[in-house]
Amino acid sequence: MSEELAARLTDPSLVLALLVAISVFATLYTLVGPYFARGDLDKRMKAVSTEREQIRARERARANAEASSRGSLRGQNNASVRTIVEKFNLRKALVDDNTMNKLRAAGFRSQNALNIFLVARFLLPFLFLALTALFIFGLGYMESKTFMVRMLVVLGGAYLGFYLPNLYVSNTATKRQLSIKRAWPDGLDLILICVESGISIEAAMRRVSEEMVEQSPELAEEMVLTTAELSFLQERRQAYENLANRTQLDMVKSVTQALIQAERYGTPIAQALRVLAQESRDDRMAEAEKKAAALPPKLTVPMILFFLPVLMAVILGPAGIQIAETFK
Repeated sequence: MSEELAARLTDPSLVLALLVAISVFATLYTLVGPYFARGDLDKRMKAVSTEREQIRARERARANAEASSRGSLRGQNNASVRTIVEKFNLRKALVDDNTMNKLRAAGFRSQNALNIFLVARFLLPFLFLALTALFIFGLGYMESKTFMVRMLVVLGGAYLGFYLPNLYVSNTATKRQLSIKRAWPDGLDLILICVESGISIEAAMRRVSEEMVEQSPELAEEMVLTTAELSFLQERRQAYENLANRTQLDMVKSVTQALIQAERYGTPIAQALRVLAQESRDDRMAEAEKKAAALPPKLTVPMILFFLPVLMAVILGPAGIQIAETFK
């Protein structure tokens, strides 16, 4: 009885009929399902409108908490780290203008962060050198290799430890710049709307920073810092230049230069912002088109590996089954 049931279940005609039935049912459900769907768009829009303010308030509270925690950490100055930096004079040996710009671009602007970075670059090479030597010579890894090869591996570990802080800072700066770059056109549009409505550039940045917390906390933080610098620095030009130096993005530098020239020569800021906002949108569209144009070559290999074999099996499978049954 079980053998007969198994034979019926493994019958190719029965399996084919079940697959055809499932395909027909899925097709009908796909075509007919939207006509029976309930039009609850208004209900969902009401739910979104009521929850939007709650989400915004929650995100603002979270951003304020994170900002306060970061501020408290920046305010703390590790005495032991500072002692190591001053004792070995690491600032003179390892710090230059490029290092400071990278740290600012990554969001590390405090003196304590600089000290931690310098101590990490000073201690990690010795730590990685000791660990690599322990694995190679102490635990017996790579025993089949020559002594010179093992020594090169140990020195490579020390070299990796020396540049590991730079890699971390570069990765953090890249992520931060990507977040700012994605949200900058929208933020610039909001600044333009605020300026055209009669709000000053400081109040516009403060308002936009509150609105951009959910989309890009990094951009909101930079706008808050720029607003503070516009209020306290003697020269407004320095505040705009600091924003460009912290972000290190061409689109931000162009906007800051336009704002500096607008304030220097008395030209309307709204007109300059309108042109730059349009350029930012065009750049974002061009980047999206570039990614879309690069998509077909990237899909060639996955299609050859995954789609083509399945397609050949579907096309040649029935013919192969018929040929096999004929020769039986």
